[in-house]
Formats: sequence, structure tokens, C-alpha cells
Amino acid sequence: MKRLLRTGLLAVVAAVCLAPVTGLAQAPGRDAQDRPNRGQRGNFDPAQFQQRMMDNLRERFGVTDDAEWKIISERIQKVIEARRATGFGGGMMGLRFGGPPGGRDGDNAPGPGRRGGFGAAPMPEAEALQKAIESKASKEELKAAMAKYREAREANQAKLRQAQEDLRKVLTLEQEAIALQMGLVN
Repeated sequence: MKRLLRTGLLAVVAAVCLAPVTGLAQAPGRDAQDRPNRGQRGNFDPAQFQQRMMDNLRERFGVTDDAEWKIISERIQKVIEARRATGFGGGMMGLRFGGPPGGRDGDNAPGPGRRGGFGAAPMPEAEALQKAIESKASKEELKAAMAKYREAREANQAKLRQAQEDLRKVLTLEQEAIALQMGLVN
């Protein structure tokens, strides 16, 4: 049961990072006029989803004081935003495999640091590196683009570490343990 709860909470935290995604596939048999929110697909409301997730975190942390929760929730949000900027810690998330450069049929599909399904703002250094790769830039230009990308990625990682430390400072030991288990802090 604890493992299922932990897995569910990790999924919720990961889903917050997906909150900017505007929708899910439309249900069969429904057309655009049947949907309550015409600007979105299906009934998925990212803001509503994020609010439910934050309410669940508040309950899990056992916070009853609104002033205390305001401080904690603001810091959780900063961790989530910093994680989004890092592409979930610089792992394989957001990478695309196969297909033509630039994505499906030449569109601007997600790549490292590009705006995509994960809601991360485009990273200019990532876009510059991608252009250097696609244009078969010289070794010097490629090295320079790689260095700028690494520097920007490290800066984003530092912001994430700072946001996690700021969150950790306002948590009780039990709350910190829960946040650690959920991946909000290190």
C-alpha cells in the first residue's frame, strides 16, 4: 500500500510538470461543440489539476495553517518551475529519436530545451546547439555552442538546487522526509 501511495504521489509531482500541456485526446464520439472548454481537448484543465495536486500535497504534509501553506506552496512551485527549466534534471526527458531534424515533417517538435509537451520554456542555448548540429557547423562553432549549452544547463541545475534548499528550510523533518520521498528535495 505504501509503495502504491508513493508511486501515485511521484506520478502527481511529475504530472505537475506536465500541467502546461493543454489537453488529452478527445473522447470518441464527442466533437468540439460538446466540450465544455473549447480551447482545450477533452475535459483536462491544467490549472484545476495543479490545484488538486497542491491540495493533496498540503494534506500529505499535514499543513492546516493557511499562512504556513502559502510559504510552502510558493517554494514547491519554485522547485517545480526550476525542475521544468532543467528538463527534469537533464535526463533523457524531452529528447526525440528518429525522424527528420526539427521533428515530425519538419515541425518544431520538442528537443532538448525546446518548448514541448513538458512545458519547459525554450532554452536559447539548446536551440543554438541544435542549429549548429543541423547546419553541420565547424568544430569550433560546435564546441562553442556545446560550452554555452553546458553553462546554461548548469545554471538551471544551480537554480533547482537553490529552490530545493529553500523549500527544505521551511519544512518540518517529517515534511522533508515526504518531500525527499517524492523527489521535491534532495
